[in-house]
Amino acid sequence: EAIRRGCRNWQWCAWMRWTIQRAPASSASQPCYSSIVIRNDNSQNADFPRNYSKREKKPFPIPVLELRRRARQRMKEAEGKPRGPPPPPKNGLLVQRLIPEAYRVYNARISLINNLKRLMKVVPVKGCKYCGEIHVGSVGHPFRTCRGMSSDKRKGEHDWGSTFVEAVFLPVEAYHLEDRLGPRIPHDQRFEVPRIPALVELCIQAGLDLPEYPTKRRRKPIVKIGRKEFVDANEDDLPDPEPDKFKEPILEEVSDDEITPPSSPEETAALAEETLKMWETLRNGALRLMKRYSVRVCGYCPEVHIGASGHKARNCGAFKHQQRNGQHGWQAAVLDDLIPPRYVWHMPESGELQKELKIFYGQAPAVVEICIQGGAQVPEKYKATMRLDIGIPSSLKEAEMVV
Repeated sequence: EAIRRGCRNWQWCAWMRWTIQRAPASSASQPCYSSIVIRNDNSQNADFPRNYSKREKKPFPIPVLELRRRARQRMKEAEGKPRGPPPPPKNGLLVQRLIPEAYRVYNARISLINNLKRLMKVVPVKGCKYCGEIHVGSVGHPFRTCRGMSSDKRKGEHDWGSTFVEAVFLPVEAYHLEDRLGPRIPHDQRFEVPRIPALVELCIQAGLDLPEYPTKRRRKPIVKIGRKEFVDANEDDLPDPEPDKFKEPILEEVSDDEITPPSSPEETAALAEETLKMWETLRNGALRLMKRYSVRVCGYCPEVHIGASGHKARNCGAFKHQQRNGQHGWQAAVLDDLIPPRYVWHMPESGELQKELKIFYGQAPAVVEICIQGGAQVPEKYKATMRLDIGIPSSLKEAEMVV
């Protein structure tokens, strides 16, 4: 058997098999040894998120071969069965159980922005003047990773300065659709349709009502007259709509002039814990909404569209956009496309970063790093990339001895 499987040390394998066969059966008088396996959902150390090149297309969240296999499986299961009506939100109606989630996500976004503005008064955040990199700390990091204007003259060194909350919590925008089942936005109307934060547009399509951004709400499912054609059902026989029972109070964003910093370290720590909670509420709630409401992203640029099909505006300026006539390559979006985490270097306990010890330092999302430096506890899910259990050498000579 060992020779058939190609085992090189076939004599040792044969001896082990003969020994196992001759071993006596276990009885109640003989001790039974069992191994204990400690399992953890979060890995001890993890690699940093990959930075894709501008010349490289984003990978599909689900491989194309897997999508084709699922499509064949669905066709096989639906063979010989009548096609049922499409479920919401494909039939024009809202998913009722996700309407409160839309309000929670919107309020969590407003609370996160307001809390970040307050935290950034006491936790310094630096930004490079020539590129989009940021660093949480009183002094910028020493790594020469700048790729901005005149970076070759500065040998890749950053020119640090003050920054705003928009650099920490990136404002991803999308077109606002008055009818999410309506026709796609053509190229000629790209300036006529307003652009709002993509997360707000997702909440509006999920049931959030904002007077400044009206949208069409249907009370009956649509009537399909073709593969891609439909008409709205007659709603004249329905009574007047009742007040929305899911409607909740909506928070407002505080202006920069009205922001007051925390007055004590205890208040700063409590504010940091609340901000971290809002960050997790925002991401978890947005992920639940994305599972029912389609979100598309361009595979070549960061453009995001909330809807089943992307718009037709030819404003993609990514690599080789001339060959596509500026058209976007739409594909399914992931959570990081809608809410970019914006990873930054984690400050060690020594309080400084050394250029020679770069491989020993970890990273964390900018919002999480600000909250940690403000006094919040480190979440378990971010410890893998922060590399908290890695000992940092005290000198370059000690670092060279590490295998």
